[in-house]
Amino acid sequence: MVHRDLTRVFLVLRIGLHVLFVALLALVVVRVVLLGAPLVWPGLVLAVLLGLVYLAGIWVIHVPAERRRLASVLWLAALSAIWIGLLFLVPEAAYLVFPLFFLYLHLLPMPYGPVAVLVATAVSIVALGLHGGFSVGGVVGPLLGAGVALLIGLGYQELARDAAEREALLTELLATQDRLAASEREQGMLEERARLAREIHDTVAQSLSSIQMLLHAAERADADRPGAEHLRLARETAAASLADTRRFIRELAPPALDEGLHSALVRLAEREWTTDGLRVQVDVAEPLELPMHVQTAFLRIAQSTLANVVKHASATHATIALETGANEARLTVTDDGVGFDPTTLSTRAGASDSFGLRAIAERVEQLGGELEVTSAAGAGTTVRVVVKGLGTE
Repeated sequence: MVHRDLTRVFLVLRIGLHVLFVALLALVVVRVVLLGAPLVWPGLVLAVLLGLVYLAGIWVIHVPAERRRLASVLWLAALSAIWIGLLFLVPEAAYLVFPLFFLYLHLLPMPYGPVAVLVATAVSIVALGLHGGFSVGGVVGPLLGAGVALLIGLGYQELARDAAEREALLTELLATQDRLAASEREQGMLEERARLAREIHDTVAQSLSSIQMLLHAAERADADRPGAEHLRLARETAAASLADTRRFIRELAPPALDEGLHSALVRLAEREWTTDGLRVQVDVAEPLELPMHVQTAFLRIAQSTLANVVKHASATHATIALETGANEARLTVTDDGVGFDPTTLSTRAGASDSFGLRAIAERVEQLGGELEVTSAAGAGTTVRVVVKGLGTE
């Protein structure tokens, strides 16, 4: 809404500038006609030429960006030269300096814009003095006009700069929103796949495994009784179905974990984090006997933590360690970066590092685990996640 209001302000200011120029030029034309011969024709020619050159500003707007600055300077130079010629014929042309002030300030970079305003003011004072003699009003009037134009012009530039910053911020916000939405969709799909993998593992796979073991036990109890061949065939069918089910579970796991958590982290350390100037050491045992949803969560937690390290820690080395024990897993990520004060995160809710840690905390909460963040200024950071009550897949 604010951006839209600023756009309306700029539009009104530009329309007002054009209307002012046309009105003042019309006044000059009327004054030229009243002059009579021999100045009427030279004055009309210069007035018409000034209007045509002013209209040529439409062409300047559509010049490619790399040549627009030069085109603007040439356009202003032509406009100023014609105005000076008209000024020394008709004193009322001095009023046209006011819209020219805004053009100088808008199109010329600092400090050339204000310098051009001062030069145009001096030319107006001299021309008015030559026409009717130098007076206090002939000097103070152009100076006041120049002062007002400088104040308004500088205010306009600040307003335009603020609008550009808001536009950039809005663009970045929309891009971030799109990335967040895409990340949430991806996370939702991954969580759903992990849920399906857990459900299949805990129901179908376990049932098929139990059926296979029961059939195998029945087959060994009396291998020569009638129907033993059917028991063997049923056991082999259950074994084949169990193998298919386990393959489905593996396929539902995130693609990055196709070769295991250790391989996924090593691949990220070598291909992604190294390009950001961070050397990452991975200390994860293989094979890893952890449920797939826990491995997926640990992978995402490590990615989020290292993303924060790359963006904010200015670290050169980091370590990812994963220890497993009796129904427990402990993921530890440490870095040698600048560190921070964890107690200040609550006062910086909008900061990206705070957002990253909140996302990690939410993921740990979904696992039913515990999150511990240890850091101090200049002492690096340690993020530790502990998940208890785990069984093997």
